[in-house]
Amino acid sequence: MTADDSFDRLDDEDYPAYTMGRAAELLGTTQSFLRAIGEARLITPLRSAGGHRRYSRYQLRIAARARELVDQGTPVEAACRIIILEDQLEEAQRVNAEYRAAAKSPGSTADSAGGPGSPANAS
Repeated sequence: MTADDSFDRLDDEDYPAYTMGRAAELLGTTQSFLRAIGEARLITPLRSAGGHRRYSRYQLRIAARARELVDQGTPVEAACRIIILEDQLEEAQRVNAEYRAAAKSPGSTADSAGGPGSPANAS
């Protein structure tokens, strides 16, 4: 591994750089909170060679959203489910936008592919 490879990790939001203690400190929460959202399968920390949990910046953002909901009085399990549903909705909206953009582009196969309601399928 070169020095350049090490510096690339600094920009990688999925690199598991934070220990459980440091992650809890950054979030202003407890280690048990991080364990609880892990048990609810909201995030799955990677493990070091010694078996210690390691969190990425992406996982910390998700944990921060969970903490925000819990601080507002939402039970941990419900907060985790809300975040999962928010993520699924965001992904569905992204895919939908891509389909719409493809359908509007010139030469789109959506207009000429013979999909439902197209003149090619009319009887």
